[in-house]
Amino acid sequence: MSHSEYKLNFRPLGTPKGGVSSAVGPHGAGASPGDKKSKNKSMRGKKKSIFETYLSKEDVSQGLKRGTLIQGVLRINPKKFHEAFIPSPDGDRDIFIDGVVARNRALNGDLVVVKLLPEEQWKVFKPESSDKEAEAAYESDFPEELCGHHLPKQSSKGCNDSTDVIVEAQYDDSDSENGHSNSQNALADGVKKLSVCAHDKGKDDASAHVTKDESTPMSPDTRALSEKSLQRSAKVVYILEKKHSRAATGILKLLAEKNSDLFRKYALFSPSDHRVPRIYVPLKDCPQDFVTRPKDYSTTLFICRIVDWKEDSNFALGQLAKSLGQAGEIEPETEGILTEYGVDFSDFSSEVLECLPRSLPWTIPPEEVSKRRDLRKDCVFTIDPLTARDLDDALSCRPLADGTFQVGVHIADVSYFVPEGSQLDKVAAERATSVYLVQKVVPMLPRLLCEELCSLNPMTDKLTFSVVWTLTSEGKILEEWFGRTIIRSCTKLSYEHAQSMIERPAERIPEQELPPISPEHCIEEVHQAILNLHRIAKWLRQQRFTDGALRLDQLKLAFTLDHETGLPQGCHIYEYRDSNRLVEEFMLLANMAVAHRIHRAFPEQALLRRHPPPQTKMLGDLVEFCSQMGLAVDVSSAGALNKSLTRIFGADKYSRARKEVLTNMFSRPMQMALYFCSGVLQDPAQFRHYALNVPLYTHFTSPIRRFADVLVHRLLAAALGYRERLDAEPSALQKQADLCNDRRMASKRVQELSTGLFFAVLVKESGPLESEAMVMGVLNQAFDVLVLRFGVQKRIYCNALALRSYLFQKVGKKPELTLMWEPEDPEQEPVRQVVTIFSLVEVVLRAEATALKYSAVLKRPGQEGCLGLEDPDPDDAEPDNVEPDGTEPDDAEPNDAKPEA
Repeated sequence: MSHSEYKLNFRPLGTPKGGVSSAVGPHGAGASPGDKKSKNKSMRGKKKSIFETYLSKEDVSQGLKRGTLIQGVLRINPKKFHEAFIPSPDGDRDIFIDGVVARNRALNGDLVVVKLLPEEQWKVFKPESSDKEAEAAYESDFPEELCGHHLPKQSSKGCNDSTDVIVEAQYDDSDSENGHSNSQNALADGVKKLSVCAHDKGKDDASAHVTKDESTPMSPDTRALSEKSLQRSAKVVYILEKKHSRAATGILKLLAEKNSDLFRKYALFSPSDHRVPRIYVPLKDCPQDFVTRPKDYSTTLFICRIVDWKEDSNFALGQLAKSLGQAGEIEPETEGILTEYGVDFSDFSSEVLECLPRSLPWTIPPEEVSKRRDLRKDCVFTIDPLTARDLDDALSCRPLADGTFQVGVHIADVSYFVPEGSQLDKVAAERATSVYLVQKVVPMLPRLLCEELCSLNPMTDKLTFSVVWTLTSEGKILEEWFGRTIIRSCTKLSYEHAQSMIERPAERIPEQELPPISPEHCIEEVHQAILNLHRIAKWLRQQRFTDGALRLDQLKLAFTLDHETGLPQGCHIYEYRDSNRLVEEFMLLANMAVAHRIHRAFPEQALLRRHPPPQTKMLGDLVEFCSQMGLAVDVSSAGALNKSLTRIFGADKYSRARKEVLTNMFSRPMQMALYFCSGVLQDPAQFRHYALNVPLYTHFTSPIRRFADVLVHRLLAAALGYRERLDAEPSALQKQADLCNDRRMASKRVQELSTGLFFAVLVKESGPLESEAMVMGVLNQAFDVLVLRFGVQKRIYCNALALRSYLFQKVGKKPELTLMWEPEDPEQEPVRQVVTIFSLVEVVLRAEATALKYSAVLKRPGQEGCLGLEDPDPDDAEPDNVEPDGTEPDDAEPNDAKPEA
């Protein structure tokens, strides 16, 4: 049997269940390969423990109460896997966890309990080192309510609450300062990257000259330590919740020592994610010819699950779950991503499908019609991405005789089709969210519901939950009504259709440019409704920012896919326009209105969404950095920050580029927005939404793709007397809120990785790609850039450029690299180029030999452009244009968006 035909005889892959033994450690931690020596010694006596025994639950509980122990979510630096952090409860600098032993088998994302080490063991910052930057080792955990766009969820409509950014190619693990992954100066990630050289108060004139290939690191500063140069350090003593899936993708290798007992029993699984330990897997579970033909499997991706991790073992013990296919190919890599993040992408079971209506086509029962307000004659329409299939929100706008407007937001009544306590309800609660990839969606609900019964498709009767206001033309609310309704959408508009209507207010749009409209309504009626909504939305938006809201719009990629192969043919930055903003404003208005209504009815049971203020230490560092760059930024409130950034941005080409860099920088201190139950938090001040600057907020507008919205629908129905009060304690609701938060985070990360995967394939297939970039941070042997054409961040290494020499120095407090390029003509003088923060440079992205890896190099000044990818015209695409999830117009917490289907 050839290895391509080989199938593993393990149980089918599903969603990982709890209770798996915890494990952790980086590749190569401890003995290599594994703990052969200690295994041999164990024959003569008891093994020596490598990791500490976890504390008892009782000791952990007491320690947390007394304050001697601290809990938090573990983040492992993806570029320097020996470094990990948990947030400080007081919002100060993160608590540092140094090394695999101190991490004590916890994996990235786990909820852990740590004990602080004695102060003499705390981390010391080296002023010229980039180590302190790694503190921001977040995987773009930006607030979901801060951005107007989402990362390209390239499939169905919908997710608009994540501040998602392509931080960089997720597969590049060698972004150390000198280009080697074992350098002490690895990953300059986050805000700290910017101020790396700005904290050296005593050496304004520090400089280092390096000729080609010397790569001499700068010597550490040996001055006396100040309080600022220490970072609290700790060790993990308990894992409260193993949130990591304990699954990983990677490749199989033979152990090094062929004569050992281990070699005859185990193979070594090497995960692609360096934050996961290497894992022993039994040879009996490997392909039959693996031992005799290991090279045949050198590029085969497998999924492995960690099943145990002993105190006395350097490596974890695992079980192969599945062979995926060739590394670097989209579908195997995608399945690996989904599995690693615990996304249940299995088919819905027969028990779930039995909960759906049997007789199709389904029609609304007459008794249900009598219970609802009938809006089927109203001019109601949807506005979504062009290819969206799960349409969960619709709008209406009817002018009244007194000059006011009756505006309605109509949301699919998903809760009608999802009986509480049913198998369908349980599965939806576990999945918690639809997951949007570049090429497809993993739905929360069966497609019959997502795309047919619940989806507000045009010219069919649909069950909805509506919020209807009487508004003035300036957006002032005069009346407000909530209730169950029936609608009949007259047309399915895309954002492009709505934008065309906004931009051509006095023209009659030709029928052929628009989708079909039901005969009961006409183009002019829909057009006028769009114009009225647009005018009101502009007032609402202006008032929100006057009242102190914050917006950080980041660059998002949209792909053009080949119909047949599914490979990316091109990409472009997704443009967020007035039509997106129109939908966003009314979805925000509905979410805020529902939040107040359910909290008023159920002050202890309301499921709300809060957005904590930024991390104070990171924000302070960033303000200091901006000050050194001559930029005054007021961060006293969300509104003050928004005004500062708006003032700084400017309108010329350079200012727009600087805007993208500053937006990216200020996204990093932002925290994630979280679902919570109002009865669990004691202080109402903690309910606030920082970015929106409102006291109460929730998610009501996307129940097809978010389970939190389904719960909110049930709460609203109870508040309005449609049903009995929810039979759930605040603690039970909080548990579901926690799961929604976890799955939302995983979904966001999967989306980013999917975008990174497609972009890496694009560079490989269509590269080299050329773009302008702006410098974000300068180190002594490298500098970081934001690639403006694609929204990715990369590090450029001096030793990878055709330089004769380079000089690092500080001009005042501003770090600067002077590059001396080798002349193309030996008789000419070297070309001098100065690189400093906010410099505009030309870069080229090139694929590397390693699968899904690409690097950035600086173009020589004056060099002719290389052949690269043309930006596709989104309006001229025969291939599949897949738009990203911009800000979810339906709840633009800084960064929600409607994905495409």
